[in-house]
Amino acid sequence: MENNVPETIPEEGNIAQTGSITAHTRRGTIHMITIVGQIEGHMEAPQQTKTTKYEHIIPQITAVEESDEIDGLLIILNTVGGDVEAGLAIAELIAGMRKPTVSLVLGGGHSIGVPLAVAAKRSFIAPSAAMTIHPVRMSGTVIASPQTYSYFQKIQERIVGFITAHSHVSAKEFTRMMMETAELSADTGTIVSGDEAVSCGLIDAVGSLSDALDALHQMIEAQKTCCPTCGQIRNK
Repeated sequence: MENNVPETIPEEGNIAQTGSITAHTRRGTIHMITIVGQIEGHMEAPQQTKTTKYEHIIPQITAVEESDEIDGLLIILNTVGGDVEAGLAIAELIAGMRKPTVSLVLGGGHSIGVPLAVAAKRSFIAPSAAMTIHPVRMSGTVIASPQTYSYFQKIQERIVGFITAHSHVSAKEFTRMMMETAELSADTGTIVSGDEAVSCGLIDAVGSLSDALDALHQMIEAQKTCCPTCGQIRNK
């Protein structure tokens, strides 16, 4: 019996394993990915820690981009930081997609969750959500040498470069928020609410799930009526 289902369609019913699902509607087919808790990279987090594994997310994003059946991607975010390299890898994949992408920050977008939020072509943040911006930190043994601090500085430059390239916030303003000393009681950085994240240019709009879905469907419709050779549709 001939199988008419393309191999690139992400598996449905993966909510328990990967926090993803594909919704088929008359307006189009959307794949939804949740990125929650700590972004787990090359090292496994403690068992009691809620994590999102990058080896689960990367194949899904690639499959969504290649699938003929999926029209757009919705990314739901509620993060508490995690592996910087893994977070940037996921963000670069999302930013490199030709298909419409929309992100929605719920609860919090902590640390590496910021580039994940701005990587989508259109970003939203819930009115009650907040984003925490702080310098790169590292746990474990750290060698106190000029080379170590130079390495930290280069990582921060990569993060700032990515965020400013995919949002409307300036590098100067984002660095200022990252290095603020009067906001956090036990750390350096800034917490920005939904309205503040929009006013500084970090996030496109304050909104809810329905707002994010409406924006995604509008982008899908625009791409369907656009010439196939137009390439990416960016709203940044």
